Amino acid sequence: MNSGFWRQAMAVARRDLERERHAGEVVWVTIPFGAIALLLVPLAVGINQDVLSRIGTGMLFVVVMLFGVLTSIRRTNIETPPQRDAIALLGIDPVAEFAGKTAASAVVLLVFEVVMAAVAVALYGIDISGWWWMIIVLPLTAIGLAELGTISGAIAASVQAGPALVPLLVTPLAIPLLLGATQTVENIDPDGGNLSWLVLMAIVVLVLAIVGVLTARPLQETR
Repeated sequence: MNSGFWRQAMAVARRDLERERHAGEVVWVTIPFGAIALLLVPLAVGINQDVLSRIGTGMLFVVVMLFGVLTSIRRTNIETPPQRDAIALLGIDPVAEFAGKTAASAVVLLVFEVVMAAVAVALYGIDISGWWWMIIVLPLTAIGLAELGTISGAIAASVQAGPALVPLLVTPLAIPLLLGATQTVENIDPDGGNLSWLVLMAIVVLVLAIVGVLTARPLQETR
């Protein structure tokens, strides 16, 4: 891929991040709602520290998956048909557009994940002895969800029955990311058993990247 491709991708990413900076949707809407969702569980099950610490990591990633994909899809769908037509007329490579949107969404989702992780530790009293894996898990999760949301949003905007297909596409592909993230953090294996879950997450991210690249141009042509 030449330098022009990367310039286009970076331009798309900067545009989306600038939009987020002005709108503040994640900071003022998604993060507070995510924190409230994490708070509801202790209110429902009671202040049993043993139970909360056991379910804390799982609840963190459930909230990240639910709100993360919705945020990414929402960010993809903020463009109006005239704006999408203008992008096509400007000659923006559809693959560069996919890469730029995915990169911007991944940055936003990574911020969301970090804040939610801090909230989960405070609310659930999670043992953070194995959380150094988060250095790898959180970026992988953010990239995977960003790819999934960008692809799903493009389908929803391009196909008449797209909105109905989004849950069918998102749910099965988000499950490996959810399992990989929770199992990697919760099951500390000195023999390197965690690597198998990280490999699973990496495979999902790679597959989604390939799907996004292969479908970028056909989906743009159907808008």
